[in-house]
Amino acid sequence: MATLNKAHQARAHLLGVYAPTPHLFVRGEGTWLVDDTGRRFLDFTSGIAVTALGHGHPAVRRALEEAAESGLIHTSNLFRTHPAEALARELAEHSGLDRVFFCNSGGEAVEASLKFARRWARRGGDNPERFGVVALKDAFHGRLFGSLAVTDRPRYREPFEPLMPGAVFVDPADPAALEAVDPSTIAALIAEPIQGEGGVQPLPDEVLRRFREWTTRHGVALIFDEIQCGLGRTGTLLAHESSGVRPDILTLAKPLAGGLPMGAVLMTEEVAASVQPGDHGTTFGGGPLVAAVARAVLAEIAAPDFLAEVRRKGDLVTGLLEEIQARHPGRILEIRGRGLMRGVRLSTPIAPVVAAAQEAGLLLVGAGPDVIRLLPPLTISDQELAQAMELLEGALEATSTPQEVTS
Repeated sequence: MATLNKAHQARAHLLGVYAPTPHLFVRGEGTWLVDDTGRRFLDFTSGIAVTALGHGHPAVRRALEEAAESGLIHTSNLFRTHPAEALARELAEHSGLDRVFFCNSGGEAVEASLKFARRWARRGGDNPERFGVVALKDAFHGRLFGSLAVTDRPRYREPFEPLMPGAVFVDPADPAALEAVDPSTIAALIAEPIQGEGGVQPLPDEVLRRFREWTTRHGVALIFDEIQCGLGRTGTLLAHESSGVRPDILTLAKPLAGGLPMGAVLMTEEVAASVQPGDHGTTFGGGPLVAAVARAVLAEIAAPDFLAEVRRKGDLVTGLLEEIQARHPGRILEIRGRGLMRGVRLSTPIAPVVAAAQEAGLLLVGAGPDVIRLLPPLTISDQELAQAMELLEGALEATSTPQEVTS
């Protein structure tokens, strides 16, 4: 308790939108975080899918040092810099899209994507009523006024209403629900190929293709939000690749700059042509330092051998989880996800398990009240994966009820 009180005191001047933890981290080493007592923790959060290359990766360190050595940290977007232009070209080449807008976060990327979609839907000024957005049940797109409006979390939304008008939520598993939407009022449909905060729920390829068919048929922009599931997390560079669908707009952020704040909106030339100078802007987005680091991160993650390793490790962790499930059939109800983005749905609340795992040296994050989200660095070793699964099983056993133990 004294340690917890000390943590509360240390955070006294931080706005209390996060629950404090007793650990003060001072160093990162690959898959590990180290606190001020020297204790090491296996990091299965990756800063919520951000540090995809782990902590202190040589490519990230080298890019930071070289960028700092140049002295070119910030110029604003009034002037050109090579890192931003090169990164935009590389993202376009990897994604099959044409233009890129840089910003500072995932929430900003979603906000920009919604503005660009409205601008495109109202091309020529003849469609002022087309401002609505179709979003999905269990979606999470951020906490700003636009991104929150298309997030299916009433407890997040209600304190701040009224939000951006025009959001319509549909169940992705119900084709009739989408067909019932009046497309004449809709500018965009936004979807996460894998819903992260919503329980690590992958959308089947046929659902993504159905979204593409509906949006094309009605002249609606299709936005894929890959802020959490994109950039290698699933074992492909982009999570939607297997569907064969090309979205009109794609949002990226979390892992893009290796832990530095950066977001990006990728779009087709058609969408880009509708956006005029002055329609949107950013002071810090695409700055030379963060863009230089992002180029290094992208080069590492986009390598075919790297992505193949993510797929192999994803299969390994699935096998280990299935073994745990077989030993605890009444506790683990479902294993979800792809690559190194996994969800473990329990029959009991996850909070005690997450706490017990942290006490044992494993950092976890939830995805709702009954799903543990596993988001290790993509560079994790097989040995570390096995060690983490042992700690997870220990946490499950430490929080079992007598009925669960004997069942």
